[in-house]
Amino acid sequence: MIVSALFFYLFAGVCVASAVMVIVSRNPVHSVLFLILAFVNASGLFILMGAEFLAMILVVVYVGAVAVLFLFVIMMLDVDFVELREGFLEYLPIGLVIGAIFLVELLLVAGGWVINPGTVKQITAAIPANVSNTEALGLVLYTKYIHYFQIAGMVLLVAMIGAIVLTLRHKAKVKRQDINVQNARTPELAMAVRQVASGQGLQDADAAEWVK
Repeated sequence: MIVSALFFYLFAGVCVASAVMVIVSRNPVHSVLFLILAFVNASGLFILMGAEFLAMILVVVYVGAVAVLFLFVIMMLDVDFVELREGFLEYLPIGLVIGAIFLVELLLVAGGWVINPGTVKQITAAIPANVSNTEALGLVLYTKYIHYFQIAGMVLLVAMIGAIVLTLRHKAKVKRQDINVQNARTPELAMAVRQVASGQGLQDADAAEWVK
């Protein structure tokens, strides 16, 4: 029991400190690294709670994909964050007002939040006995909530396609593949037979046509 408590305070303390450093750090790369550290310690807390599936998802999805992707994007784009902060003081009053409104709304929602006593019993009763946490979650997710799971997947797919379409930029000077043109090619268009004299080779006058 003492060892579990020590690990809990270790993971919780490092997680909270990392979360604070994500906001405080001036370098965005350092912020992403502290975010990865916070995710790893949060997964440790999930393991102490017996939710090994959530711990695995947190490491594989958020650390292995999202946070690393953020890190690569920040390092490759070389964004000038000094230029982005130039108008910070100008919009600070409006931001404080909007933030205060959101804070009041969150306090009102949290103050009026009431959990139905029967909700916990209903969720607990739906979990089969003598199965692991991951298996129990899969049995519920892919049976009772399969339609919601499929809808969420379709929403993410549409969002991914929309992001690709919005960010795709066609450049006029870049040569791209055209499937219709490739399928329409015939041997007459693709090949040309030339009678080259011995020892002379290709003439300069035919160079443009050969390149085409």
